[in-house]
Amino acid sequence: MALDHGLSATEWEKIKEILGRKPNVTELGVFSAMWNEHCSYKSSRIHLKKFPTQGPHVLQGPGENAGVVDLGEGLAVAFKMESHNHPSFIEPYQGAATGVGGILRDIFTMGARPIAVLDSLRFGAPEHPRTPYLVGGVVGGIAGYGNCVGVPTVGGETKFHPCYNGNILVNVMCAGIMRSDAIFRGTASGIGNPVIYVGAPTGRDGIHGASMASAGFDDSALEKRPTVQVGDPFREKLLLEACLELMKCGAVVGIQDMGAAGLTSSSVEMAGRAGTGLLLRLDSVPCREEAMTPYEMMLSESQERMLLVAEKGRESEVREIFQRWDLPMSVVGEVTGDGRLRATFGGDEVAELPVSSLTDDAPTYDRPRETERGLPLDDPLDKLPEPEDLGATLLKMLAHPNHGDKKPIWRQYDYKVRTNTVTLPGGDAAIIRLKGTHKALALTTDGNARYGMLDPYKGGMLAVAEAARNICCVGARPLAITNCLNFGNPERPAVMAQFSSSIDGMAQACRSLGLPVVSGNVSFYNETHQVDIYPTPIIGMVGLLDDIQKRVGHGFASQGDVIALIHPKDEAPLPHACAHEYVWMETGREGGDAPSISLDAEKAVQAACRRGIEMDFVRSAHDLSEGGLGIALAESALSSLKSGLGAEVWLPEQEGRLDGLLYGEAASRILVSVSPQSVNALQEAVQSCGAELTRIGRVQEDAFVVKTPDNVPLIDLAMPDIVAAWSDALSEVL
Repeated sequence: MALDHGLSATEWEKIKEILGRKPNVTELGVFSAMWNEHCSYKSSRIHLKKFPTQGPHVLQGPGENAGVVDLGEGLAVAFKMESHNHPSFIEPYQGAATGVGGILRDIFTMGARPIAVLDSLRFGAPEHPRTPYLVGGVVGGIAGYGNCVGVPTVGGETKFHPCYNGNILVNVMCAGIMRSDAIFRGTASGIGNPVIYVGAPTGRDGIHGASMASAGFDDSALEKRPTVQVGDPFREKLLLEACLELMKCGAVVGIQDMGAAGLTSSSVEMAGRAGTGLLLRLDSVPCREEAMTPYEMMLSESQERMLLVAEKGRESEVREIFQRWDLPMSVVGEVTGDGRLRATFGGDEVAELPVSSLTDDAPTYDRPRETERGLPLDDPLDKLPEPEDLGATLLKMLAHPNHGDKKPIWRQYDYKVRTNTVTLPGGDAAIIRLKGTHKALALTTDGNARYGMLDPYKGGMLAVAEAARNICCVGARPLAITNCLNFGNPERPAVMAQFSSSIDGMAQACRSLGLPVVSGNVSFYNETHQVDIYPTPIIGMVGLLDDIQKRVGHGFASQGDVIALIHPKDEAPLPHACAHEYVWMETGREGGDAPSISLDAEKAVQAACRRGIEMDFVRSAHDLSEGGLGIALAESALSSLKSGLGAEVWLPEQEGRLDGLLYGEAASRILVSVSPQSVNALQEAVQSCGAELTRIGRVQEDAFVVKTPDNVPLIDLAMPDIVAAWSDALSEVL
C-alpha cells in the first residue's frame, strides 16, 4: 500500500519509526501527500538553498504563499509562479484553468489584489497530433478562468519543441498589489483560536493530484483525469473579494489556500510555520458528495477553498462577511499547543501525527549526480551549407509558431480588464500602471530549454540575464525573481546534474545582477516512457518604472531613425556562431555550445539601455535572443508603431559566416532605434555605462533589407510578405 502511495520502502520504515506503529490509511495518505516531491521538495531542497533570497526591497522571501517586494510610497508587490504541467497534459482546459486559480489564491492570500497574470507555455512539435488539442485547451482554460475572475493575462511566452510531445509545460505567474505594512501569512498561531474552512464544498476531484504531479507518465496517463481538479472562476471571484474584505477587519491571524494536497497541506503548513498543532473535526467539513471518508476529505483538491485561523471570539464577524459574499464557512477545528495534527471523525480519532515530521523533518535527499552530454558537442552550423537565399530562411522562421504572431493566443485573454495594462501582449515585458502614482510594474517570463540541454550552468545564467534584459528594454529596473524549475526524473543522475548546475548558474546570475529569489516552484518527473524533457528553468521577473512616461516598446517608432546595437565594449557587435534556432529549423539538428556570457558585461549593457531610455534617446529597444539579429529586426519592424515600417541594415564588418552573423545568438545584445539627432549623445551615455553602441542601419518604410558590409543585398523583402508569413504561423495549432 505504501508503494501505491508513492512512498519508498525506506520512507515506509521511517514512518513506522516516527509513529512507533503502522499508520492507518488516513495517516498514510497524509504522509504520502506531504512527503511527495511536489509538497516536500525532498530532492531539490538542498539545492534551492543556493539562491540569494535577501535584498533591500524584499519584505517576504521564500517559504510563504508568495514573495513580497517593496515598491515605495507604501506599496508592495506580491508575486509567484507555479506549474500545472501534469494536470494540463491530462486534461488541458481544467488543468490550465485551475493553475490560474491556484496562483491567484496564492497572491490574495498574502493580502494583495491580483492585477496581472503571465504564462510560460511549452508544447510538443506543431505537427504532433495532440498539439492542437492541447494548445486549444490550455489557452482556453487560462482565458476562461482569468477572464471570469477579472484579472488580465498581460504577457508570457509560448514555444514548441518535440521534447514536450509527451509532457507539456504550463507555468503561470501572478502579481498583486498591496500595502507594504499589511502582509498576511499562512500561520496557525494562538492556542485556542478557531480554524475556519471557507469556499467550495469538498468533493472527490483532485484526490492524489499532488502525488500525480510527482510521477512520470506512461500509457495510462490519460486515465488519470479524475486527479485533475475542476475550477469555478465565479466562486473564486467571490472568495477573492471576501478574503480581502475580511483582512481589513483585523480578525485574521493566518490564511492559506487549500492547493496541492488540499486540507492536509494547508493545515500542516500553517501549523508548521507557527510551531503549533491543530485539531481538525472532519465531521464539520462541508462535503458535496455523500459518504466521503476522512482519507478523501484530507486529500481532496477541490478548488476555491481557503483555510484560515481567526481570533477567538470573532467567528460571527467572520461569518457575517462571508455570508455577504454568499460563501459558506465552517469552524472545523482549533489551534493547539502540542505540535501535533489530530483529526477526528464520527467520534473517533482518525489521525494523530507530529507536525514536524510532515514539514521540517520530512525526508531530504542529496541524489546522485552524473553529468551526461545530451546533445552533440559539434556545432551543426558548421555542416550546414550557406543558403543562397537568406530571405527565404527568414520567412521560414517567422512562419514557425515559435516566432509567428501570437495574437491568436492573447486575443482570447481580457488583457485590459481593470484598466491598468499599458502595453499590448507580445513585447519584451508587460507594463502595468500603479494607479495613484507615477510608477508602473514591468513583468516578464523567460526561459530557453535548448541552452539548458547544451550547458545547464550557462542555461541558468542566460535565463536570468534574458529576463532582466527584457525588463530593462522597457525602461524598468529589475527588482526580484520567481521561478518554475521544470525538469525530468530526479532519480536519474543526469537529471539531478542538470538541476544542480542550472541552479548554480541562476544563483550566480542573481548575485551578479543583484536579484533576490523570493518565491518559486519545482516540477520534477516531467517525463513520458522514461524520456525526460529538456531542462527548462523559467524565470518570472518583476521590475519597477519610477516614471511611467519613461517607457519604450520594441517596435520601430519612426522612419529615418538610426538602428543600433548596444553590446559589450570588448566584444564584436554580433556572434558568429550559436545560431541554434536557425540551424534547428533548417535541419532539425541541435548541438554545440550555449552562448557565452559575461555577467559584468551584461550588467553594463542593461544599465546602458536603461540610461538611454531615461534620457529620452532610445525610441525602441528589443533584446536579441533566439534567432539572433534577424528575428529581432523582423519583430521590431512587425511591431512598429506605424504599420509598414521596415529596416535597411548592414551587417557589421567582422569574421564569420553571414547566416551565422544574422542568426547567431548571444547574450548582452539589445537592438535599439534612436533619432539621428540623438545618436552621438546615446553613444556617450552607453559608453559611460561601460558598454558600446554600434550603428547598423536605419528604419525605412515598406522594405526589409539586410546587406553585407560591402553593400551586397542578402535579404530584400517587402513588409507585406513578412507580415503574411508571420501572421499565419499559428493556424495549424490553434
